[in-house]
Amino acid sequence: MKTKNNKSATVAGKLALVCVLMFGFGYLLVPLYDVFCDLTGLRFTEETAQLVPQEFTEDTSRLVTVEFDVTRNNHIPWDIRPANRRMQVHPGKVYTTSYIAKNTSNGVMIGQAIPSVTPIAANRHLIKTECFCFASQTINAGEEVQMPLSFMLNPKLPANVNVVTLSYTFFDITQSASVEDQLNAPTAVALN
Repeated sequence: MKTKNNKSATVAGKLALVCVLMFGFGYLLVPLYDVFCDLTGLRFTEETAQLVPQEFTEDTSRLVTVEFDVTRNNHIPWDIRPANRRMQVHPGKVYTTSYIAKNTSNGVMIGQAIPSVTPIAANRHLIKTECFCFASQTINAGEEVQMPLSFMLNPKLPANVNVVTLSYTFFDITQSASVEDQLNAPTAVALN
């Protein structure tokens, strides 16, 4: 009988420990998330959403190199390149450039660009005010388009960051795009 009571007490103790650990994990989840966001720069808060270029003063004492890169995922049949491979920019000033894409397939295609920024420390300091990545891009067969990009670097960019790389990966979403996406006009400007 004692063995049965000991086993029951052991199981009850283990269950109580699991409950305490679950409560502790739930309690620590928000601070752990904050630490994760601070380390990776992946937080998008209302504070950053409300930032507008007029709130910044241009830092003319500092130049940062911004490099532009592109990758095609799923072998999307588009020729894509940045209009400028790199730019020297002053933090706090808005700059405009573009990416050029040509649909080399024989049908209308819809693509979506997903941005990434390196180093991670620069991620929350690169602010896009206009970007082709905000919406899907519809490009007709054989059409070449210019896709605008306006951006700035927050003057609070860490001083040790001298080069920022903005990279886009393009995905073919033609099959999964909704009818509404297919009917909306692209933000790109046709070149031919």
